[in-house]
Amino acid sequence: MSRDAVTGGGCAVSLAGAVGAVVVWWQTSRTQRHLGNEFENNGQDFGAVLTELPFVFLAGAVVPAVVWGVGAWLLGRRRRPESSEFSESSGVSDLHA
Repeated sequence: MSRDAVTGGGCAVSLAGAVGAVVVWWQTSRTQRHLGNEFENNGQDFGAVLTELPFVFLAGAVVPAVVWGVGAWLLGRRRRPESSEFSESSGVSDLHA
């Protein structure tokens, strides 16, 4: 798998995770209560949105990207033979070639 494919896949997973986390957070009863979906907007608190939304977005973006990166790293280690760390002829690492 090429490095561009791994990078593109990680970005796509990160975007999907961020959007998914925000959608799930938005639909919870706790968030709806803070946004004023109670009787006559009782309990409306936009401070909860301003403090929670950035953390939800970041967690939704970072966690899937880290899992994707660890998976790609483990698959790369498993597929690479142990003796090919350095090329015999040029002394250059295969990772940088």
